[in-house]
Amino acid sequence: MALKETLRPGGRSARVQQSVHQAVQALLAERERDDVTVPMIAAEAGVTPSTIYRRWGDLPTLLADVAVERLRPDGEPLDTGSLRGDLLAWGEQYREEMASSPGQAMIRDLLGSGENDSPCQCYAYTSSIIQIMLDRAIARGEPAPSACLVMDRFVAPVIYRLLFTTELVTEEHAKALILSCLP
Repeated sequence: MALKETLRPGGRSARVQQSVHQAVQALLAERERDDVTVPMIAAEAGVTPSTIYRRWGDLPTLLADVAVERLRPDGEPLDTGSLRGDLLAWGEQYREEMASSPGQAMIRDLLGSGENDSPCQCYAYTSSIIQIMLDRAIARGEPAPSACLVMDRFVAPVIYRLLFTTELVTEEHAKALILSCLP
């Protein structure tokens, strides 16, 4: 699946997006999510509120866009020399990040927006990180599951528990979920 590119690589539009994203992150770092408004974001970013409404439509969609951008991989996951080690290291990092207050807010923002692309982009980014680890394992001659299987056996239970229960996935449970993915 091709990822939706929201902007061309450079130019004024990219600068506006970067400025607004930075403003959202700065405001969320200093106040509660419910206290942040489009006019506040616009003032912090140095744009008009109409620029934000024209580009994103509403606050939930803007927050989802910022959340999706946070999920975009910065680089490749840690290469420990084995698929088991790679998945365990990545899985613990993923579990911790998603269980954190900012991680849980990010998930709520993604699901609360009217943008149907946001969850798909979230899936695509996470799946692409997993695929990097699987490709490395295959290149080393290790057997590897599909990225879909890792999403189903690890990512899905972690996210489900974050959204629908008060029981977070513990480190031990996360390790067991990851190990269940290995052939």
